Amino acid sequence: MPKTKRSDAAGSTARFVGFADREARFFAKLARNQDREWFAANRDEYEAGWLAPMKALLAAVREKLAPRYAHEEIAAPKVFRIYRDVRFSKDKSPYKTHIGGYLGIAGSDAGPSGAAALYLHVAAREFFACAGQYMMDGEQLRRFRAAVDDAKQGAEIARIVGSLGRAGFTVGSYEETRRVPRGFDPGHPRADLLRRKGLIVSFPGPGRALLTSPKLVDELVARAKKAAPLVEWLAAVTM
Repeated sequence: MPKTKRSDAAGSTARFVGFADREARFFAKLARNQDREWFAANRDEYEAGWLAPMKALLAAVREKLAPRYAHEEIAAPKVFRIYRDVRFSKDKSPYKTHIGGYLGIAGSDAGPSGAAALYLHVAAREFFACAGQYMMDGEQLRRFRAAVDDAKQGAEIARIVGSLGRAGFTVGSYEETRRVPRGFDPGHPRADLLRRKGLIVSFPGPGRALLTSPKLVDELVARAKKAAPLVEWLAAVTM
């Protein structure tokens, strides 16, 4: 999932009834007011309208999605911090202009190199959900490529990816090489997968209208259930 610093565990017992609005106006305003005084004065709007609903949403999805995972446990929800890490960036804007959270696989690395059953991203101009492993470290990538190259494991992930593609999911990754990695046949039947340095599937939909509706829970659960075989394959191979 997108590379960013995570927060502490974000649990919630509240019921998800929707975010503040479907246009994510708070984040549009935050983009124009990147200063600590403004954020302090409007912090309650962020916490009530976006942070608390995100925690509630992830908790609700986790509860309904967990039984679908036969081989892995879904870890406690995580919500990413609103504060940007500006130490190595020319852009010193202190705040992110989106909210993101995810349901990782227990025992998997936290953050973008770990397998996630769901990642959700909401901004004024962006709204998407996905699952998988956005990027892989060196050892994870070595294991992934060996599994893709293996006749049985490779055929399985190719079948899973193909099925998801036909269902409207979009395959992606943090990065991919221009050519098949050294040591593999350039004409490999799974060359597309071998070239990837991560593997995610973006969900078809949901529309922004669902941002303010409790129906978003079931929509995300339905999509995440379909993506579960891919996530479990990745967790088994790279962890």
